[in-house]
Amino acid sequence: MKKIIVTGATGQIGTDLVDRLIKDYGDDNVLACSRRARPEDWAGSHYESLDVTDSKRFFELTKDFGADTILHLAAVLSAVGEDNPQLLWDINVNGLYNSLEIARELDLALFVPSSIGAFGPGTPAVNTPQTTIQRPTTAYGVSKVAGELLCDYYNKRFGIDTRGVRFPGLISYKALPGGGTTDYAVHIYYDALEKGHYTSFIDKGTFMDMMYMPDAVDSIIDLMEADPSKLKDRNAFNVSGMSFDPEELKRSIQKYMPDFTMDYDVDPVRQAIADSWPDSLDVSAAREQWGFNPKYDLDAMTKDMLEKLKK
Repeated sequence: MKKIIVTGATGQIGTDLVDRLIKDYGDDNVLACSRRARPEDWAGSHYESLDVTDSKRFFELTKDFGADTILHLAAVLSAVGEDNPQLLWDINVNGLYNSLEIARELDLALFVPSSIGAFGPGTPAVNTPQTTIQRPTTAYGVSKVAGELLCDYYNKRFGIDTRGVRFPGLISYKALPGGGTTDYAVHIYYDALEKGHYTSFIDKGTFMDMMYMPDAVDSIIDLMEADPSKLKDRNAFNVSGMSFDPEELKRSIQKYMPDFTMDYDVDPVRQAIADSWPDSLDVSAAREQWGFNPKYDLDAMTKDMLEKLKK
């Protein structure tokens, strides 16, 4: 990667990723794009408002910037998508199609994140294989499976350098998530510090894979810098940093805040989504093919999250 355009740059992943890209590749080599107007505190010099369904503007911005890589993060997430599946499909699939066509026309590398939402209730829940049955029961999951297949197709049919990972729930202190099922694992830290208490919308005993954002950002950069000849599962690598349920997360916080308490008010929509997802992922393909190696476990993440949020 030398000249990079990031879509969905003001989202949960993009906020952390753009900061890191500017640090590693230089401010003049990173163009951040989002549907939102430029945030007042945005650090980078290059920012453009972009709706990824506007293929003409998307193409022009990418070409004019001279990008060699698109990191395509723009997406509607799982819980929000169930309320508006038409919007989700337009952004998640039609927006992706635009990025693929731009990558084909301009001969660019393209990163597209998939998700554990691409799995369904028929998928093996424990140590979920890299290649397995994918029959998701949400609009979000269907869009992610379609995205994985589209990226595979463009790689095989047109030789486009497409790459991607299946992200688990992502936890960050820089930006709140945007309507996903795993959001409780971010909100709990905010409420722990502000209220000393959290009411979880996900029930106890519900295990889901998670990853701390620094590890997620590392995984994007490491994959995009990897030797392409070693990538067999190039568009949908399982990645994860840890797997826990709300009770384990509560106990981790209590190690640093002994008076923290938690109760439950389960959201049936998001609980049903969570129940259809894996409990833990097999990440051996990512480790073997491009050296995936997350640094944070649950307690290390909790310690860092609480310290950073206090500041």
